[in-house]
Amino acid sequence: MCKKIHRGGNAEQYNADKKYKEAVAEAVEECADDTKGQTCYICTQALHWKTKEGLVRGCACRGTAGFAHVSCLAEQAKILIAEAEENNLDYKAFNLRWPRWWKCSLCEQEYHGVVRCALAWACWKMYVGRPEVDETRQLAISVLGNGLFAAKHDEDALIVQEAELSMRRRLNAPEGNILIVQTCLANSHLRLGRNEQASNMLRDIYSGRVRLNGEESRDTIIAALNYTSSLGVLRRVEEAKSLLRKTVPVAQRVCGENDEITLRVKLTYAMALYRDTGASLDDLRESVTRLEDLERVTRRVLGGAHPITTGVELRLQESRAALRRKTPSPGSA
Repeated sequence: MCKKIHRGGNAEQYNADKKYKEAVAEAVEECADDTKGQTCYICTQALHWKTKEGLVRGCACRGTAGFAHVSCLAEQAKILIAEAEENNLDYKAFNLRWPRWWKCSLCEQEYHGVVRCALAWACWKMYVGRPEVDETRQLAISVLGNGLFAAKHDEDALIVQEAELSMRRRLNAPEGNILIVQTCLANSHLRLGRNEQASNMLRDIYSGRVRLNGEESRDTIIAALNYTSSLGVLRRVEEAKSLLRKTVPVAQRVCGENDEITLRVKLTYAMALYRDTGASLDDLRESVTRLEDLERVTRRVLGGAHPITTGVELRLQESRAALRRKTPSPGSA
């Protein structure tokens, strides 16, 4: 085994290659029903010519669009980043290319679930051999943590995020970068049921973002969204509603009506309205109306299979049920 690991590029590279293959297999299996009879839009084959892997699709593409092999998507991203590095393109040009590791080039929506996780392992195995001070490697570990979180591999995500935070601190990273990693860590703690710990972390992160970026900032909006989500889990609904009332119009101005962050903020506010134990009839009606509007928008913008769309549909059912329970029956006093 030691010889095999050494041939594979030593332990980190060997592990990354192994985990990548496992993640691709999981993604292909998850997407099997959706991809049946389709071909890759990049290489035009059903099976990848080299790896023999099947197809995936985990974005907002619909119809016959968006089917691909993880290997083809990874190769696309790798080539774009290599070109940027070889030609010494500026920071802005690099940032336009880097999201190919988690975002579809056709619909421009982020991949989700196990497809995002497989691409994240592809990214990490590509750059793990670089020195720790290499910025691309630093970005790759962040992509990996987010990919594991997207696939709900929460314990693994936490390990990667803690390693990234330790690395960022060793390298004296800017405060904004530290806040990003702390946010990921807090969300993993929240997913694992450590609710008070997570909420306290997210409160401090939100305060840090307001101080660093001001309220009219996408980063601050995301911090507010994360913090209010944790308040909802703790049933501190009034605090959540108060902050969300301010955040919804700011998100619409800063991010745009159809941006995923805006949609998530609107969803969180609608949930807070009907989950409040003291919700009035008007609150419940407003929640249902907001969720009905949101369901139409998310289905149009993101597609029916996107986690935000399915989440909105579930919350709409819950809000309608809450409204029915609250509505007086005909003839009652």
